Amino acid sequence: MPRTDSSQPAEEPAARLHRLLGELVAVNNRLTRLAVSAVGETESPAVWRTLGVLRDLGPMRLGALARASRVSQPTMTKLVHTLDERGWIRRTPDPEDARAWLIAADPKGLAAVAAWRESVATALAPRFAGLAEADLDALDRAVAIVHERAGLGEVSGEGRTPASAAEPASAPESSVSEPEHPQEHPAE
Repeated sequence: MPRTDSSQPAEEPAARLHRLLGELVAVNNRLTRLAVSAVGETESPAVWRTLGVLRDLGPMRLGALARASRVSQPTMTKLVHTLDERGWIRRTPDPEDARAWLIAADPKGLAAVAAWRESVATALAPRFAGLAEADLDALDRAVAIVHERAGLGEVSGEGRTPASAAEPASAPESSVSEPEHPQEHPAE
């Protein structure tokens, strides 16, 4: 929360930034839990996070997708298998290494994540109803700053324009190639 007590010395910019970033992460986690609870979500958050990563950053190899989604490679193998069974992703040979696959969001997967985001926004809307225009502008600017600084690119209508600085598809992979079928990875 902003400090309003004028009797306290002004907070140094670096300390203020540090405090605000900690608060941003904490409030984001609380807001996400609140939204998921409000819509009665039973799907693993990793499913939506993975589809969001593919939407925002584009096709990538399994290892890069696991790192971007913050899960282990065996867990991502299971997620990719589940998403593939639902028709929410596409796998294509990597043009740089025919032994590896690139995983991309399918239009069905993009529609599913868009529907999930819409249901979450609808569930949260009553809590934010009646915000003043200046507050909406502040939220709009804050979201844009987070997108920019987190390397997510510019906000667009259906997702984000991938930032060139965050191209996991070109990230170096280990010398071990990924199997043709992700389910061939050992289970976690």
